[in-house]
Amino acid sequence: METSKKVKQEKKKVLLMGKSGAGKSSMRSIIFSNHVARDVRRLGATIDVDKKRVKFLGNLLLDIWDCGGQDAFTESYLTSQKSYVFGDVGVLIYVFDVESSDFSTHGTHGSSDRDLQTYASIISALGENSPRARIFTLVHKMDLVASEYREAVLDSRSAAILARSGIFKRTIGIYATSIWDETLYKAWGGIVNSLIPNLDIVEDGLRDLQTVTEAEEIVLFEQNTFLTVTRVGSEIGNDNPNRDRYERLSNIIKTFKNSLSSYTESNSSHQFNSFVVKTRIFNLIISRLTYNTYVLIVFPPGEAELQCARLNTMAAKDEFARIESVAEGVDEGLKMGRGKNSYD
Repeated sequence: METSKKVKQEKKKVLLMGKSGAGKSSMRSIIFSNHVARDVRRLGATIDVDKKRVKFLGNLLLDIWDCGGQDAFTESYLTSQKSYVFGDVGVLIYVFDVESSDFSTHGTHGSSDRDLQTYASIISALGENSPRARIFTLVHKMDLVASEYREAVLDSRSAAILARSGIFKRTIGIYATSIWDETLYKAWGGIVNSLIPNLDIVEDGLRDLQTVTEAEEIVLFEQNTFLTVTRVGSEIGNDNPNRDRYERLSNIIKTFKNSLSSYTESNSSHQFNSFVVKTRIFNLIISRLTYNTYVLIVFPPGEAELQCARLNTMAAKDEFARIESVAEGVDEGLKMGRGKNSYD
């Protein structure tokens, strides 16, 4: 696998907004700070703007602005701080609490559409200052809605959100989410995937690896968040009926990684180097590919096939590290980690 292209480092400003108590900081902590759902209840309300810079895949820097949702802060964002908050935005993630009494999709007596009014004001401010931004809305805490009603609730909320989305109506992404299942990983995986530069180069490399390993499917994960970066598959792999398997894997593997920290007393971002599953109908490897990524490979059964896949994965590591190189030179943080592993 050869690549002569240089991968440029990109920085994206990400606004995380929504009503106070909607769950913004909780989901951010689960995805980027390795919290588990049962622990985020202890998090306090965000005061003004809490900024966090996250390095994703080495060449993508996310400047996440977690904006407090109290009325006073929101008014400030829309007036005195408008150009500061809404200028040069790459992505707006707006979180709606599905149980909010201030979200009304119809004008019934005693109902309020204050949540939608605030959202419309924020969309207007964003359109004035960052008209090329991407918009994603999360209808959150869906676990509180009975399963038989969730689709209808999401459809109703989506229609109301689209009606208030202004110039972004045609490109907005809407997700139903909960911190208690894989839907959170599906939403954030889709968001981050839309931001990754030069994704085609990465996918070309994965196709080369798929060819030599005869893999049914290869999935690339970011090493810290375990969000799905991208995947390639054969005809068999593409026919897999479990469409939410990537998000489920993200959730399961990240939980596994976090549990290793408690048993090994390790603070390292890498608690394992590889994980192998052997069955009569398939082999599966989850292996660290570069400093920033893990790769999952599903391929035919057999010990010879397993060893071949391991060798080809090791041989591909240097090329994938080169893909992650930035235009100014190789960032030391992108080099494949060579410290002692606490689990293998």
